[in-house]
Amino acid sequence: MSPATSPLGRARALVARTRSPRPPTADDLARAADRSRREARARTARLASRIAFIVQCGLGAAVAWLVATDVLGHARPFFAPVTAIVCLGMSYGQRLRRVGEVMSGVAVGVFVGDAFVHFFGSGAWQIVVVVVISMSVAALLGAGMLLTTQAGVQSVIVTTLVAGPGQGFTRWLDAVVGGSVALLFTLVAPAAPLRRPRQQAALVVEEISAILTDTVRAVREKDSDLASATLARARDSEGMLTEARALSAEGIAVVRLSPLRRRHLPGVQAIADLLEPLDRAIRNLRVLVRRAAIAVWRDEPVPSAYLRLLEALAETTTDIARELSERRLPTHARVGLHRIGEASAVIDPSSGLSGEVMRAQIRSMVVDLLMLTGMPLDEAREMVPESMTHTPEDG
Repeated sequence: MSPATSPLGRARALVARTRSPRPPTADDLARAADRSRREARARTARLASRIAFIVQCGLGAAVAWLVATDVLGHARPFFAPVTAIVCLGMSYGQRLRRVGEVMSGVAVGVFVGDAFVHFFGSGAWQIVVVVVISMSVAALLGAGMLLTTQAGVQSVIVTTLVAGPGQGFTRWLDAVVGGSVALLFTLVAPAAPLRRPRQQAALVVEEISAILTDTVRAVREKDSDLASATLARARDSEGMLTEARALSAEGIAVVRLSPLRRRHLPGVQAIADLLEPLDRAIRNLRVLVRRAAIAVWRDEPVPSAYLRLLEALAETTTDIARELSERRLPTHARVGLHRIGEASAVIDPSSGLSGEVMRAQIRSMVVDLLMLTGMPLDEAREMVPESMTHTPEDG
């Protein structure tokens, strides 16, 4: 055994590589810059999608304060704006149910705390008793964990913040005011329930396009690092879809119960119906990217025709994302998807196993994306013909 291949030699080589890392190349720097730009765009898009919700919380807190001070005449209605913000903030995603739940929990906690402090004062043992009583009352009322926890938290705040002269049970009434204002804002001024689900769906489709583009680049350049990073990105895309589901559920709930938005229910439901084919498209995408990464790691051949299919699919998904963001059903993408489906029917004999798996996943994604344009499953399948082997005699 030579010194270089001995366990000690391999260990020394590993230590040497660890001590002297490879300097970053231009491609490494470009990928890092691209990741930074993607993260910045994602953060900016997240703020833009929630700015109406943030403003709504501010307005709700102000209205709750004004009602408690000007209408009820309370001097320092701390719990009115706090309860409004808590109810609106913790209700994000499942707003109506959680507003009622949090409002009830806060009101129970504040009432129990006020009553106990009024008769027994505040201190360590009082905190124990107040928390146990308020959380038990909430549980007896059939509350979930969120309501029960809120009851305990608010009772502690009331117990430790001694009421001023003449306040009595006004803090409980302030909590009710804050929760009522939050509920009113939820029903009358919902935070863009029509826009956010569609925008998030467009972001998911845009992410699919970017992943496909990076997949092509990784296979062509045989870049194992990019292949691994793209595979991790494809797996992380599930989180974006989960957020789209939450936004869609919130939109449907708000539109159904808001008298000002009920007429928009068909449009919100239409976006919700797109989530199922979008979910299948992402699942097929993950399989495709995994086989592409394996092809890079094992140096398996992937026909250039298959890579051109991936490029065409990336361009088409970009068009779909743009139409979704513009509040249109992406029916114009059907022509491009049909062409990709026809081209994907041709089998290249030079392809390896990974290439054929990638071709199969392209065909499945075409069906999924056709359904995303509003096409029924049977018609979408007909747009993707049976596979046939290409031979040199075919030209």
